[in-house]
Amino acid sequence: MLAIDGSLLDFKQLDLLAMRQTAIHRLDPRAKVLTTLIFIICVVSFGRYEISAMLPFLIYPVVLMTVGDLPGGYLLRKILIVIPFALVIGIFNPVFDRQVIMQFGPFEIWGGWISCMSILMRAILTTSVALILVAVTGFPATCEALEKLGMPKVFAVQLLFLYRYIFVLTDESVRTSRARQLRTFGRRGLGIRQFGSMIGHLLLRTWNRAERIHMAMLSRGFSGEFHTTHRQSRFGREEIVFMGGWIAFFVLFRVYNAPQLLGRLFTGTMP
Repeated sequence: MLAIDGSLLDFKQLDLLAMRQTAIHRLDPRAKVLTTLIFIICVVSFGRYEISAMLPFLIYPVVLMTVGDLPGGYLLRKILIVIPFALVIGIFNPVFDRQVIMQFGPFEIWGGWISCMSILMRAILTTSVALILVAVTGFPATCEALEKLGMPKVFAVQLLFLYRYIFVLTDESVRTSRARQLRTFGRRGLGIRQFGSMIGHLLLRTWNRAERIHMAMLSRGFSGEFHTTHRQSRFGREEIVFMGGWIAFFVLFRVYNAPQLLGRLFTGTMP
């Protein structure tokens, strides 16, 4: 439980990164959200056997991470959390798809291995751009941009509630776990049987905490709308250049497989 708390506290680093003053941070959140959505659509639209065609899309997160002055090691640690889930999804592909796609001498590479690597590549790309979006925009500004782009207001508010109070739930969980450990003697009370009671107490504590938070919000004039404190921005020339340039880049490399074309150019097999 304490390890989870440390991981979530580390996740708050994204909010601190969003407060920086770089060219990417100053762009209107709507431009960054729309560009990220188009990036994700292009990535997930590739065929299951296409891996090399997705390699040019690595340029987008690398450029944003460089211009936004984001720590690569921190983002890499967060991306590594998603990799096991992607592997669970694709690990059984070689069992069901044994079509031979490539052959190197006596070695045969099945389509299942290619599709598994394709799933892993998509997970890395989509997770990285989502993390970078929050790191250069901030989650409240991202939700506000989604609302301006047409997302129902109730969904945007629910996302903000989820993001803000998941840390409150974690704090209550850590307090309960710490109290349990302090009240045990030896190994008594640390078994699986006590978890049911802990979850019940946690539910009651969080319910009570939620009521206090709701009453505090109502007393401060909350009417279903969050008033964020992020910098005011407008959709201007910089945003148009940013969106237009990157979207053209995505569409171009979605239509043409640049690594394959370069390989044919160097091997002299261009039509």
